[in-house]
Amino acid sequence: MTARIYQRPKNAMQSGRALTQQWVLEYDRTEKQLPDPMTGWAGSGDTKQQLRLTFASVEEATAYADANGITYHMVPTPPKKLKLQSYADNFQ
Repeated sequence: MTARIYQRPKNAMQSGRALTQQWVLEYDRTEKQLPDPMTGWAGSGDTKQQLRLTFASVEEATAYADANGITYHMVPTPPKKLKLQSYADNFQ
């Protein structure tokens, strides 16, 4: 049972930064998804992939994983890139 711990990214459709300070623990898939013969929807018998735990800090997430014997890997947060522009750049 392995999991990954990462910080939530900013929603690309909105300018707000709500929930971006939270850290998420998600379990990796252990079974591949197969199409349901009746509906055609993809699914599997692995219910752990539906579980997503949120924490206030990375220390809390790693402490939870260590306390419950979950092996994990950290996904580093990418650096924030600011593209500084001026209005005059539109006319060059």
